[in-house]
Amino acid sequence: MKSFFGGGDSSSHARGNTTDRVPRHSSGWKELLAHLKSRESLRILDIGSTSSTNINYITSLGHSIYMANLVEEAAKPEWTLPASNGEPARFDVEGFVASALNFSGRVFDVVIFWDTADYLPEAVVPLVVDRIWQALQPGGLLLAFFHTKAEGTDGQFSRYHLTDSDVVEMQRAGNFPVLQTYNNRQVEKMLKEFSNFKFFLAKDNLREVIATR
Repeated sequence: MKSFFGGGDSSSHARGNTTDRVPRHSSGWKELLAHLKSRESLRILDIGSTSSTNINYITSLGHSIYMANLVEEAAKPEWTLPASNGEPARFDVEGFVASALNFSGRVFDVVIFWDTADYLPEAVVPLVVDRIWQALQPGGLLLAFFHTKAEGTDGQFSRYHLTDSDVVEMQRAGNFPVLQTYNNRQVEKMLKEFSNFKFFLAKDNLREVIATR
């Protein structure tokens, strides 16, 4: 297991943590789980709040797992460039991608992106997705969630725990707000470099998609 940057559980943003886990059916995870069980020694990149459950479960399947909490990293003040020459303060897109997604030459077979795109500054999302695409092996899979609406999230950023079923367990991991939502067409545009993608319907306000590199 490798964390590309630290602070996964110690940020002040995570003080709203609770031990409660809410089960959620996930058709995307069900399909990805079947993929993981049918193959050996895959490299998995989990882009979410660090979960020891995920680390233990993925390694029990014989795979390796790497962690990267982009949402918490992006919230750090060091990525905000101050206003200058009449221009407003802005997010350091290039600096963030170069630092937070430096995989040191590693490539992955699976990336679990969760709902990360909804919590990142909009300007950085295309570069993040492109960097993930570059780091995926040809034929590699990306699982991503997208909120269909921001209402009702109340700034509750979730840690997702994997299970040996079609359920993922959601646990509050901080107070980060949803910064934007994407409709199907926008998601398709975001994933345009992938060879194909498959959407899964859900009964809640999360849309799921699996994309193939």
